[in-house]
Amino acid sequence: MASMANVLGLIFANMHEQLLPELTKARAMASVPFGCKYRLVDFPLSSMVNSGITQVGIITKQNYYSLMTHLGMGSEWDLARKTGGLHILPPYGREGTGIYRGRLEALAGAAQFITESSADYVVMADANVIANMDLKPIVEFHEKNEADITCVYGSGAYATERAMAQTIINVDSDNAVYDVLARPMISGEMNILLNVYVMKRTFLEGIIRESECRSLYSFETDILQHKLKDYKVLGYKYDKYYEVIDSMKTYYKATMDMMTRSVSKEVFNLEKPIYTRVHDVAPAKYGIDCSVKSSLIADGCIIDGVVENSVLFRGVKIGKGAVVKNSIVMAGTVIEDKASFIDAIADKNVTVTKGRVITGSADFPVYINKGGVV
Repeated sequence: MASMANVLGLIFANMHEQLLPELTKARAMASVPFGCKYRLVDFPLSSMVNSGITQVGIITKQNYYSLMTHLGMGSEWDLARKTGGLHILPPYGREGTGIYRGRLEALAGAAQFITESSADYVVMADANVIANMDLKPIVEFHEKNEADITCVYGSGAYATERAMAQTIINVDSDNAVYDVLARPMISGEMNILLNVYVMKRTFLEGIIRESECRSLYSFETDILQHKLKDYKVLGYKYDKYYEVIDSMKTYYKATMDMMTRSVSKEVFNLEKPIYTRVHDVAPAKYGIDCSVKSSLIADGCIIDGVVENSVLFRGVKIGKGAVVKNSIVMAGTVIEDKASFIDAIADKNVTVTKGRVITGSADFPVYINKGGVV
């Protein structure tokens, strides 16, 4: 079986940003904050590292300054290495088309990096899936079954609104993918792609070369759909917790899921931790009259009010008499005295002024832009 040390990891930092415009207006999808102190990129990157992958390329497109700051040299993921390690791959401009239009053109821009890796296999992943995924059995499944492409998918019941943002596959009893639907208007039980793919490096290089010759750019449409009968494409079912972040509603739901003990223990597994950038910040400070229940509180917070079923990032301040419920409050935000913040999301450095009442719902959480004052 292939050694995971001979597997190259590729993470696409900017895919699906059109589905989450509020949070990706000034940052890459991979940089979106999640769960007190993490960024979305931490989940696929930690999954790769915990699975034994020691060389990872992050393919960027735009708004990736904060991502570079977060990742640094990759020390927190043990990827600050002379051989292999973490590599930020900037976008390559393309004559007549500008920056890449889809996954295939993004891969073409990283073709030299892929070739020089000399890896046996390549694992590709997007940054918008919350999961702590062991990739080793997926690579072993791919190798054992001599597949050309292995697609990781999850099963569940989805409404039409959700399906229209996904790629859906149908799989037979031998795990062969026999149908691929891109953004279909259907509902019910279905298999959605988690956009984790395994291929031999030499096979991927062939796809890249052919796609450049034919001006192809969409991996899902031009490869999985149009060439499904030409290649051996298998599906690998991932049956543990996952959530695809494809809207503010799913971002909110996934965050609230982290306060469920069983989900939190599975995602933040102590044996396979989710790594992130370390900050030297003082512990959270709780006032004598504060009340905190069923919440995730990051270091550096100062809480003098009521916090229930909420996630507070680093450096958040909750004033006296203030109430925060069922909400996500990002770093540096201030909820002033006697303000209420319920079923809502505050981006970084927001100020909710004294006595102000902000109320949304679980289906439609109110969102306040970065640096906003209400």
